[in-house]
Amino acid sequence: MSVVVLMPAHNEAERIAASVTAARSVRGVNRVIVIDDGSSDDTSGIAAAAGAEVIVMPVNVGKGGAMQAGLDAARNDADILVLLDADLGTTAAEAELLIAPVQAGSADMTIAVLPRPAGSGGFGLVKGLAKRGIAALGNGFDSHAPLSGQRALSQRAWQAAEPFASGYGAEVALTVRVLRAGLRVVEVPVSMAHAATGKDIAGFAHRGRQFLHVLGALIRLTFERH
Repeated sequence: MSVVVLMPAHNEAERIAASVTAARSVRGVNRVIVIDDGSSDDTSGIAAAAGAEVIVMPVNVGKGGAMQAGLDAARNDADILVLLDADLGTTAAEAELLIAPVQAGSADMTIAVLPRPAGSGGFGLVKGLAKRGIAALGNGFDSHAPLSGQRALSQRAWQAAEPFASGYGAEVALTVRVLRAGLRVVEVPVSMAHAATGKDIAGFAHRGRQFLHVLGALIRLTFERH
């Protein structure tokens, strides 16, 4: 059973080597594909040196677009698709906890539930919107980690979920589409950790974009045939 990891990355030169190395160490992983989403640093070169296959996007297309580029490169070789953020560092090795239920046939998609990071600056607006939207559009599913980017999907699940929604709406759309397909979604507690968004101007701007992307994805899903 082929397991392919997709890791979208934008200016992650400091963390990408550790993330790739940890993902490659996971039992059963056959390929790690880093999608360099228009980085201005050496993310792609460092990822390649760490052993990843690298797809370089000439301009920044956003998380969903980068994930789709990775899926297009892996679709003929992915029995299980694993989505991991590029800033997980050594904790990317916990992807094994996400893969196991899919391999065992007890889940079609697993979603990592991460501990709340120290110093997290959010007020829960985006998470609350995503949680309510998934419940309303995804057959009442009560998600504890609606925005989590760390997931493992069976072939049936990723086929039901594509094409990935654009930007930061990708995860919410992915969950809703998999649930609408009648597939099994299981949330899995993990100890993964990534860089938290702080309470500064850049952090609030990021959350503002995320809110708009999630809202746009939910509006499109409302009118999407399924």
